[in-house]
Amino acid sequence: MYTIKSNQVIYAMSAANVPVLEVPSGSEVVFETADCFQDQITKPTDLLTDIDWNHINPATGPLFVKEAKAGDTLKVSILDIEVADQGVMTSLPGEGALGKFLKEEQTRIIPVKDGKAQFSDTLIFDTRPMIGVIGTAPPLGTDISTGTPDMHGGNMDTKRIIAGSVLYLPVHVDGALLAMGDLHALMADGEVLFCGIEISGRVRVLVDVVKGIDLPLPLLVEGSDIMTIASSELLDDAALHAAHQMMELMLAHTSLGPEEAGMLLSVKGELRISQIVDPLKTARMEFPLELLEHYGFKLP
Repeated sequence: MYTIKSNQVIYAMSAANVPVLEVPSGSEVVFETADCFQDQITKPTDLLTDIDWNHINPATGPLFVKEAKAGDTLKVSILDIEVADQGVMTSLPGEGALGKFLKEEQTRIIPVKDGKAQFSDTLIFDTRPMIGVIGTAPPLGTDISTGTPDMHGGNMDTKRIIAGSVLYLPVHVDGALLAMGDLHALMADGEVLFCGIEISGRVRVLVDVVKGIDLPLPLLVEGSDIMTIASSELLDDAALHAAHQMMELMLAHTSLGPEEAGMLLSVKGELRISQIVDPLKTARMEFPLELLEHYGFKLP
């Protein structure tokens, strides 16, 4: 078992990043992560406007996977997510999708224990830990902030990236350079305030290099669903791209023709919003995996 500590972080995904650990394909690795504020907010009197904004959305890593070459696919199996005993939420007038309604800056510290988050004195919610930022390096010469999602993954804020899920990411540079962070104890689709219950923690993953297969990436499998994920400046474009990516998957990897595939997508596909508050918006198309398998699809 390998471990990367939470002080080994990057703030942009880039081929120029120096890996902090090298492992062979098939390795289990633990990523210890700070929260999206790099643990700068620990009590109600700590305000978002007072923290160092150069240390936002840290991603632990990057990890170099030895067999990974440009053009391959990195399969990341999320084996377990452990979160800390308290999370934080903040509000800031003018920020997020709800910024025009907010009148003051507030910080709320949320205790987390035994899978429960104490939102207030009268409200306790079940947690559902998920990974907000996870991705590989983009192509050489391109640096992408860890706060921005794109074809490399990144800040997708997709609530179904949880323990038990499998995420397929593109390999643009040798080693892939996987990094992750921005855990949430709980977050709803949209992340409309601009945060969920932000929290530090530990993520245990299994990394495998997949060669010789062309998939629309990022691609997520969780529960009974397979999901194409897309990000764009406009939500409409992200949604269309996610839908098109699923259609392309069906046409390339099943026996379906375009008309029947389109009909199935229109009755069994679920087009959902992951987040609308990052520099690029993220949408996903969910589809029952067993239906694809019925038409010959096989997961690598």
